[in-house]
Amino acid sequence: MKEEAIDEITLRKYEKPYDTSEREIAKKVCLSLGLLQPGDSRDVIVDILLVLVKAKKERKKLSLKEIKEAVIEERKKANLEIRGIADSNIRRQLKKLKDLFFVEKTGNAYRISEFASLKHIFEEKIENFYVSSIIKRIKEYLEKLEKVGS
Repeated sequence: MKEEAIDEITLRKYEKPYDTSEREIAKKVCLSLGLLQPGDSRDVIVDILLVLVKAKKERKKLSLKEIKEAVIEERKKANLEIRGIADSNIRRQLKKLKDLFFVEKTGNAYRISEFASLKHIFEEKIENFYVSSIIKRIKEYLEKLEKVGS
């Protein structure tokens, strides 16, 4: 039996999303889903998510170049350093979003999966599928553990 996890997910709970900037809301989403670690200064994933959410409203797919340009604009608007925007890093951050089913690549462009609502994606893909399969496996181990010494 391997000691390596098949799947894992980090979920965090923060205060309710009161009046705050759109970037701060995107950041809390990234933190809540384990896409970003608390205190991490390398937070370009926040801008990538925000750019894709804004493009979703127009049902627009974005190329890597368009994402990069929009991320630079978002970071300038927020008075943040323009770092973490190498193509390789943006692709790595997009992969994190793809691994959690929020983003998909069609052709050479990216979009929020099927232009669906983020809440729907979370419920269908993460809550009902991903987390429930992890919980089911934990319950299997708990049942086996209960039988120890029997």
